[in-house]
Parts: sequence; C-alpha cells; structure tokens
Amino acid sequence: MSPLPHAQLSLHELKRRRPRERLVQITLLLLVLLTCYAWTCGDIHLDDLDLARRTENLERFVQEDLAPYSLRDQEHSWTDVAAWAWTIAVTRGFEGALQTLAMATVAITLSAMVAFLLLWCAARTSATARPYGDGRGRETFAWRVVRLSTTALFVYLRAIPEYIWAFLLVAMLGPSAWPLILALAIHNSGILGRLGAETVENLPPRPLTALRTLGATRTHIALFAATPGFLSRFLLYVFYRYETCVREATVLGMLGIASLGYWIEDVRTKRYYDEMVLLVAMGALLVLCVDLLSAWVRRRLRQAS
Repeated sequence: MSPLPHAQLSLHELKRRRPRERLVQITLLLLVLLTCYAWTCGDIHLDDLDLARRTENLERFVQEDLAPYSLRDQEHSWTDVAAWAWTIAVTRGFEGALQTLAMATVAITLSAMVAFLLLWCAARTSATARPYGDGRGRETFAWRVVRLSTTALFVYLRAIPEYIWAFLLVAMLGPSAWPLILALAIHNSGILGRLGAETVENLPPRPLTALRTLGATRTHIALFAATPGFLSRFLLYVFYRYETCVREATVLGMLGIASLGYWIEDVRTKRYYDEMVLLVAMGALLVLCVDLLSAWVRRRLRQAS
C-alpha cells in the first residue's frame, strides 16, 4: 500500500499548505489586542497580589481557621474530628442538601414541561400552517409572528441569569423555596426550549411527511411521531441542565432561601470557616453524585437511541 500523498512532505511544506481561515486569524488578533488593552488600561496590577502577605494569610487560614473551633484548645484525634463533622452534617448539612436536591428537581421538571409545550411554536418545521404537508416550506405571516415571538421569548428567559430572577422573585414572593424554584425554571425553560426546537427541526422529514399525507393532524404528528423521535435527545439536555440546577440551587440559597447555600452563607457571616468548608465540601459531593447519575442516564439514553 502506497504512503499518503503528503507523508513525504517536509514540515515546512506542510505548514505552508495548512488551511488558513481569515475569520480565525482575525478573531485571534482581536483577542490578543483586547487582552493587551485590558492589561494596560484596566485596573489590574500585579502589586495587588502581594504574594508574601497572601501566602501568610493562606497559611493562617489552613492552620487555624480550618481547625474545628470546639477542638482548637484541646488534644483531639481524627475520631473527634469525624464526630464534629457528623454533628454539623446532621444538624445542617443533610437537611440543606436534601432541600437543594428537591428544589432543583422541581425546577428542572417545570422547565422541561414549559419547554416541551412551547418548543413546537419555535421550530421551523412545526410552526407552519401545514407542518410536513404541502407547502410546508412556505410560512404564513401569522405563523412567522408566532415562531419569532416564541424564539424571542426563549432568548429573553435565558438571557437573564438565575440570580437576577431569584432576586426579583424574592422581593415579590418573600424568602421561601418558590423564588429559587421559579428562577431556575424560568431560566432553564429558555435553554431547553431552544435546544428542543432545534432538535425538532433536525428530525428526518420523510416519516413525518408520510403521516401527514395519510391524514394525520398536527397533534398526531407531534405526539406520536415527532416526540418519540426527539425525546431521547431532549432528555439528554434535561439531565445536563439538571446538574446545573443543583449547583445553582446551592448558590441561590445565599439569598436567604432554605438550601445548602443558606447554611453556607449563615456560617460565613459568623466567620465559622471550619463549618463553611465542611458544608461547601458537602455541596461539592452532592453535585458530584448528581453528575454521576446524570452521566449514567445520558449514556443509557445514547445507547437506547
């Protein structure tokens, strides 16, 4: 078997013949210029780091602040540290983690339901007068307004961060679980809706067109043909966003909403850094468990599809 045509070319020749994209080159040049501008004109100074003082603060934090407060003035073993950690976990950590998981689950369920109901109005193949039928390439003015309005709604929902939504909802509804749930649901509805609409647009048109020719209605095609075709991909997005919901639910708890983040903020304001680090570690463990579960479900969905 003969070698590849360019196998005998020199490195210089390969470099000369490499593909060149003007857009990539211009983008890299702009990135370098913006970095230089931010470094020279921005309020960024290496003196602010003060490595000696920062190192001293870090050593003090690790050696003093991280030690359990109740055990600092006495001899203690790892058994004593484990008993202290278990007490904090039972009194605050487990309750906060379960609240975080519950609110994230409700939020992603609501967002998936809203996105599923609205995505049909944002997909080009379904937001027409006769989807997958005669003239499906032509779009009437009314359906164009519906599609563009739904797409704009998805952009608006996902453009505002969850923290802003939660801040506004706390002001309107008060400190409870619902501002956090609704904030996560609103933001993720825009993300899942747009991703779901693109998935519907990429479905093979021939089976759906055949059903339309046989007299199937819009609802029949959506429920019994399009949904089985894109549901596995849509669930992949749902479980991916579920991981994000768990992380964001922890952060949003710092607004005073009962979740793991609430207890982290509570001990931080009291400067109980030993308890804060323990609760942060529990939050990271919770996210890791959800991440592993989500990865397993997504892998099974890919195999099934």
